[in-house]
Amino acid sequence: MSIINGESDARLAVTAAQAGAAVVRELYGSRLARYDKSAGDFATEADLAAERAILDVLRAARPEDAVTGEESGRSGAADAPRRWLVDPLCGTLNYAVRNMLVGVNVALREGDRITAAATADPFSGEVFWTDGDNARLHGDGADERLTPWPGSALVDVNLDPPFPNAPGFHATRLLADPGFAERFRPRVVSSTLAVAWVAAGRRAAYVTDGDLRDSVHFAAGIALCEAAGCVVTGLYGEPVLTGARGLVAAADAETHAALLQLINRQRAQEG
Repeated sequence: MSIINGESDARLAVTAAQAGAAVVRELYGSRLARYDKSAGDFATEADLAAERAILDVLRAARPEDAVTGEESGRSGAADAPRRWLVDPLCGTLNYAVRNMLVGVNVALREGDRITAAATADPFSGEVFWTDGDNARLHGDGADERLTPWPGSALVDVNLDPPFPNAPGFHATRLLADPGFAERFRPRVVSSTLAVAWVAAGRRAAYVTDGDLRDSVHFAAGIALCEAAGCVVTGLYGEPVLTGARGLVAAADAETHAALLQLINRQRAQEG
């Protein structure tokens, strides 16, 4: 765990995520301008303002570090050994229709490893954080260890495009598989806050398609799950974050194996 000027990277991640969460909370319910990004995707003034608040914290404390922001893009040296990955409001569509299921993600990548990360829930005040080795929940002035638990059988499945692994894998077909319904109960939160919930024992697993390399959306949640002891891979069991192979984050090995079996059966049917 790096400590610079008396502050650890993990604590800085928490502080930055809290700064973004405060903005998201303050602007909730306001009439906000929208900025189109691509088909079906947009940012609001809350996304932009929260990212500015996060970057202010990071740049004041670590001016030499590079940053990739969901809204502002990349800054700093392209080959910087330390890069912060910032998703200021994950669940923008939820937020825009006054649904509070959103998260604020901040993660530090050093080399090929996430060494500090935080996901803040702006409305509960909780912050899920890791120093790369331990995973904790900060709330009510105290920190407690994150403990995964598969007992709920609740599995969040991301249904948002793109789907780079279709037709070999498609999330809707996973939900329609009788084997899924026999064992699991689906949920669709549409925010990577749900990945942190796997680490915290509030979900049995999370599944998404997509290219997650250097992802500002998923880096924090994956780091939380790994530090908490979850089983985390790509869709077909390969190391996560190595390509366009999505994510399966499960509370335990049994849940993970069951989901991979369903996913691989889908791919075999297409083959």
